Amino acid sequence: MSKAQAPGISKTRTSFYRRLYLAHLIDSGTNTVAAIMAATGMPRRTAQDTLAALAELDLVCEFEQTPGARHQQGGYRISDWGPIDPAWVARHINEIRETLGYP
Repeated sequence: MSKAQAPGISKTRTSFYRRLYLAHLIDSGTNTVAAIMAATGMPRRTAQDTLAALAELDLVCEFEQTPGARHQQGGYRISDWGPIDPAWVARHINEIRETLGYP
C-alpha cells in the first residue's frame, strides 16, 4: 500500500480498488508482474498476491504462455469480469489510482 494513499480510506476499499486497478491494467495490456510493478510501484509480492486475489471478486484472470516461448514467458488476461463492470472501472480509473496513491 502506498504511503501517498488518501487519509481515512479503509483497508477494505484499498484492497478492492487495488484489485480493480490491477484488472484494468491487465485488460489495457500491462499484463506481466514486472510491468505491473513498474506501473504501480507495487512490490513483487503485493502484485502476485493481488493477482491471486482477483478470483475472490469472481474475476477470471489467466496466464497465457507466449506461443513458442519457454519458462513461463507471457502475460495475464482477464477472460471474465464476473460481477464487475469494466466500463465503470475505466471511467473511475483516475479516482481509483489517486485513492491508492499510484503514479
